[in-house]
Amino acid sequence: MKKWMKRVAYAVGSLVGLVIVGLATIYGLSEARFRKTYLVPTETVAVSSDSATLERGKHLATAIAKCTECHGERLEGRAVIDAPPMGRVVALNLTSGEGGIGAQLTPADIERAIRHGVGRNGRGLLIMPANDYQYMTDDDLRAIVSYVKQAPAVNNVLAPSRLMMLPRALMVFGQLPVLTAEEIVKSAVKPMTMAAGPTVEYGGYIAMVGGCKGCHGPNLSGGKIAAGDPAWPPSANLTREGNIGRWTEEQFVQVLRSGARPDGSKLNDAMPWKLAGQMTDVEMHALYTYLRSVPPRAFGNH
Repeated sequence: MKKWMKRVAYAVGSLVGLVIVGLATIYGLSEARFRKTYLVPTETVAVSSDSATLERGKHLATAIAKCTECHGERLEGRAVIDAPPMGRVVALNLTSGEGGIGAQLTPADIERAIRHGVGRNGRGLLIMPANDYQYMTDDDLRAIVSYVKQAPAVNNVLAPSRLMMLPRALMVFGQLPVLTAEEIVKSAVKPMTMAAGPTVEYGGYIAMVGGCKGCHGPNLSGGKIAAGDPAWPPSANLTREGNIGRWTEEQFVQVLRSGARPDGSKLNDAMPWKLAGQMTDVEMHALYTYLRSVPPRAFGNH
């Protein structure tokens, strides 16, 4: 009996040891990636105080790029995720108030974060959708940078981000792409040149920069959201195989403005419809026209 108990104890001890080693390995590999620094060329961005530019920047940061979804309506920052088993992911306070980094941010710092997903310390930013923003036109980028630099100070001190073991493990095994800087450094693209207007082309630009493809997939056919909260439902199919193929333009606009589908069902809160619903009529038309032009695909066929 004693030999049997010893064998069980050895087996349990070995298993515990393997778990500890495995967890330590996952932590070490993920931490190394978090601490990795990236060399990004410094770009000169001309900041403007022109009221039209600032208004355009605010609109882009709200309705198109949806910066305010994570950083808050006043760019005061907030915890985007703060619960087990994920841990805490904080979008920084971008103002010059207490707890904010606005006073230290240069226009080049903001450009680096937006287009490259890299922070002031050279490290990759968590869940920063730079893979979408890297396509942003120079004019739109200047407008957002100008808006951020002149945002009123808001006092908001936030605890730092701290990922728990589950997201670290998912990251190590390639199931949670939380560092977009890693992908951009491999396949960086040039910013787009695009004129705003009621065109299919501009609609495609909105879909790219506005995060539609980031959540609904490169082919917009929906499915699991790669870098989203595991509790979020799958994104919808935005091709003509989905609801967009049955909705009129008026219904499409009403869905984004109200958060309710024509059948009365509500959009999930993971869909930032309150921000997207602030697009202008021209932007809505361009986006709808573009989505109707996308080839139909089966749901989840990314």
